[in-house]
Amino acid sequence: MQDIKLNLAIEDVNLILEGLGNMPYAKVYTLVAKIQEQAARQLEAARPAATPTGAGG
Repeated sequence: MQDIKLNLAIEDVNLILEGLGNMPYAKVYTLVAKIQEQAARQLEAARPAATPTGAGG
């Protein structure tokens, strides 16, 4: 299977997930899991690194 890359706003992804939630679970659960996993990775990578408490003080 060939992959494609999409750039979507979080609101758009949530709307897609909402629509998939109205479909039979057995048909969409792997797709929902893929979307959630990829979104989590991207959001974690975009999160600024936490500054250690008391560093540089």
